[in-house]
Amino acid sequence: MKIVSIVGKKNTGKTSLTVKVIEELTKRGYNVASIKHSHHSIEMDKENTDTWKHKKAGANLVVGVGSTTFFNVKKEHDLNRILYMLKHFDDFDFVVIEGYKRYNYPKIITSPDVKDDYTIKEVDSFTIDEEGVSQLADLIEERGHDIVDTLFANNCGFNNGEVIASEIRQGNLSVDDLDTIHSYLSIDGKVVGLNRFVSDYFKQSVTGIINTLNLDEYDVEDIGKIELVIPNESAPKNAIDCECSILINNDNLEINGFTKNIVSNSIKGMVNAIKTEDDVKLIYVEIKNINSNDLRTADIALKTNNHDVEINDFTQGILKETIFAIINTLKIDTEIKDIKIEVEER
Repeated sequence: MKIVSIVGKKNTGKTSLTVKVIEELTKRGYNVASIKHSHHSIEMDKENTDTWKHKKAGANLVVGVGSTTFFNVKKEHDLNRILYMLKHFDDFDFVVIEGYKRYNYPKIITSPDVKDDYTIKEVDSFTIDEEGVSQLADLIEERGHDIVDTLFANNCGFNNGEVIASEIRQGNLSVDDLDTIHSYLSIDGKVVGLNRFVSDYFKQSVTGIINTLNLDEYDVEDIGKIELVIPNESAPKNAIDCECSILINNDNLEINGFTKNIVSNSIKGMVNAIKTEDDVKLIYVEIKNINSNDLRTADIALKTNNHDVEINDFTQGILKETIFAIINTLKIDTEIKDIKIEVEER
């Protein structure tokens, strides 16, 4: 998803330019969303309609569904929160924003007095012709980018979203050079950046669990976009400091400390969900007899604090799928036949 903002002073043609840009991108076959920001109250509903009455009665969110669907929310949300929510609605190629000049997205300006470091083009919206709009769309294709905190390009020497966004705006870096991100995360309305490894880790782990579910009961034939909401009312816990060793086909797998922390805390979390013992300090899990990535006939053994743990077939399936998915994020070059993981809390 590429984002661009059209900003300028009042009566400088922001809306007319926004419309022209949306029309051009749509004509090119893109799926386009738009956001309008105003310092004045925007009313989407006419007085005395049913949905207007719902809102007046005290509903903080009113959804109207007919030939179209609209959401009417009393609260003004942060732009990044809105952009994140758009990812749930559809796979948008572009988001064209009118306004929000204080945010750090590529800007096309309609008046010189709003120019800043995020400006990629100044345009006279009243005189721009069809060719100019086409060239503007070319620039948006080249310099637009996703939510800043989701940008990673470690293979290019960049690991800071602001720096990466700046390089894209200047034309020194293309979005094609960025790491492919498979998952997006928001916690309490704040977008949390996930690099390639962590986003792939989330994807592989969650899809591993989902593969064990009987999705036919819910009329799910193919797994496309997965949306997961976790209401977490308990107090947040710090990551557990653990030693972690991984053997693949009886060969020790060398991984860095960051990856060890992710793997060990994930294993610890899964075991805690099984509720084996009150205070688990040592975990050993082995999956063997994996045949051509087929886990159905593979065997799994689990120990906590050196005690064997009996787990039913369903839980075995979840553990096998999830652990195998986790290991696959580590990009193992050889065929995996046996996995042994030991996690010891320090």
